[in-house]
Amino acid sequence: MATTLCSMKNGQTGKIVLLPPGMSGRRLEALGLRPGKAVTKVSGMPFSGPVTIILDGRQIAIGHGICCKVAVELFDGGGGQRS
Repeated sequence: MATTLCSMKNGQTGKIVLLPPGMSGRRLEALGLRPGKAVTKVSGMPFSGPVTIILDGRQIAIGHGICCKVAVELFDGGGGQRS
């Protein structure tokens, strides 16, 4: 099931399948986000605030607008760790 980082529920884990084109995508790649990488959403702030994710054991905050352009395929069960 494909969704976006901003649409994921807190605690859900998925695999990045697509990054936005241009500068936004390059900035995310510089932070370590790449297609195929597993990410877990920690929290999303209200009123379109930043989204916090865990990537490779690090917590990263990303702007809401950019997160809505990152396509993610949820792992089976939609949350927690991969089985």
